[in-house]
Amino acid sequence: MKLVPFLDLGRLNDSIREPLDSAYRRVVDSGWFVMGPELEAFESEFAQYCEVKHCIGVGNGLEALHLLLRAYGIGPGDEVIVPSNTFIATWLAVTECGAVPVPVEPCIDTHNIDPALIANAISKRTRAILPVHLYGQPADMDPINILATKHGLIVIEDAAQAQGARYKGRRTGSLGHAAGTSFYPGKNLGALGDGGAVLTNDDAIAEKVKQLRNYGSKVKYQHDLVGYNSRLDEMQAAFLRVKLVVLDEWNATRRLIADQYSKLLADADVQLPLTPEYAETVWHLYVIRSKQRDVLKSYLEQQGVETVIHYPIPPHQQAGYRSGQKYHLPVAEMLAEEVLSLPISPFVTTSQVETVVCAINTFEDIK
Repeated sequence: MKLVPFLDLGRLNDSIREPLDSAYRRVVDSGWFVMGPELEAFESEFAQYCEVKHCIGVGNGLEALHLLLRAYGIGPGDEVIVPSNTFIATWLAVTECGAVPVPVEPCIDTHNIDPALIANAISKRTRAILPVHLYGQPADMDPINILATKHGLIVIEDAAQAQGARYKGRRTGSLGHAAGTSFYPGKNLGALGDGGAVLTNDDAIAEKVKQLRNYGSKVKYQHDLVGYNSRLDEMQAAFLRVKLVVLDEWNATRRLIADQYSKLLADADVQLPLTPEYAETVWHLYVIRSKQRDVLKSYLEQQGVETVIHYPIPPHQQAGYRSGQKYHLPVAEMLAEEVLSLPISPFVTTSQVETVVCAINTFEDIK
């Protein structure tokens, strides 16, 4: 029996049942399901929220990154710097363009890409840097942007886990040349299906992504580019408009829950997440580290606490990438062996937090 589920999407969506039902009826009654007024409205509202000029809704987060790379002309023969510690979609977006992902290790304290290590990864073939705002915490963007400017590189944020986060007061998604984000149901701003978006202040890139997502077409049946079918549909756009209204409230609750964990686990024999002064994180995940991670996870499961490992196999050790270049990435490999994500969502209760903490402390007493 799960006393504390990792993520209860049913409870989360039930809290906004009435506006979700209204959004559903509005779309059904309109008879317009693709590239209509709901998408246009959501794109405008989310662009304003993220403090950028353009939001372009697409099929999912991977395609958001892939279409951006395509829009910037990145392809075979090019290299893109990526974090070694991330979900594989970041790497796949680069590979789908025919370019080569070049991994850089993370800061051990934040798990985000280490800006101090990026310069050594830059070559004559490098075209872009693709930092990830992992777990809802912004990467350290100022040194990344300075380095990119020095070498004439594009900076594309992977903001899939960080809707609403801020870096030195600025929203994620507005910190580089462009950004891709995901609306997978478990995200802080999650749809009731799949979805994603591109964010940018660049008019030309916005227009090109719009064209690429729609079969390479600006005018119906006229296809000037070899494009894709990657469009955020009307139903998901309508649902996302509902959730965008409560996103800041939900993120604030996540911060309170994270603060509770950090306070109550301060003396536990686990490594707690660190938040730098520059970051206003939105706690998509609350990730601890333990040398006995697998045993701890199993014990918590026995106590009714559901946890998840983000991520058990780093991208360079996945079968799809093992056959290529040999990588020496000890920090990413160590994190893959130690990280454990505790339950966190806007509807985790104080009692549930205390249950999780008690279970971890009990494990410390019996091990």
